[in-house]
Amino acid sequence: MKKIVVLISGNGSNLQAILDACESGSVSGTEGISGAVTAVFSDKAAAYGLERARSSDIPAIFVDPGEFASRADFDAALMEKIDSYQPDLLVLAGYMRILSDEFVRHYLGKMINIHPSLLPKYPGLHTHHKAIEAGDEEHGTSVHFVTEELDGGPVILQAKVPVFTDDTPEQLQERVQTQEHKIYPLTIQWFLQDRLKMADGSAVLDGKVLGSHGYADE
Repeated sequence: MKKIVVLISGNGSNLQAILDACESGSVSGTEGISGAVTAVFSDKAAAYGLERARSSDIPAIFVDPGEFASRADFDAALMEKIDSYQPDLLVLAGYMRILSDEFVRHYLGKMINIHPSLLPKYPGLHTHHKAIEAGDEEHGTSVHFVTEELDGGPVILQAKVPVFTDDTPEQLQERVQTQEHKIYPLTIQWFLQDRLKMADGSAVLDGKVLGSHGYADE
């Protein structure tokens, strides 16, 4: 079995998409080896994603940042707990804490994130609002490897959506999330099948170095 550990901070809709894909068998490793979420961690006790994990009989673990003197101490404790599950892949699915450099280096090359913009546009927060304010005609989402640069790791896959003139951030977010739920499980599948890796600071799929916009590069 290929083991996936997921980090969340909120609702966990991408977590649910991953759980559903694992349940259906559409996320698996090489030679039909199954992929499974073996633990879900959150820095928020009330995160609904923890309930999603419990409903699927998956360990749902809250680690309280308030119990630690520093971000480094919190991340060190979190790493120890994550490592007890021996993950093949660490997936950030709406995890809102900035990770320490030590944490990132520890999982470098086997930690991915999904960000609601067409990176490198709009790293950070409030991406849907920024796209509307800028008058963009298209917006989207990006799956990328996590590096020490915030939302700056090599992009693996993107999906685009149109931006309509009367869109609200909430409407645009819903359109983007529909695409997120499709491309995140697909990217995880590529990794578990050993088709995807990070090498020399780039995302590599099937032996081909991907461009700055990942597999969706035009």
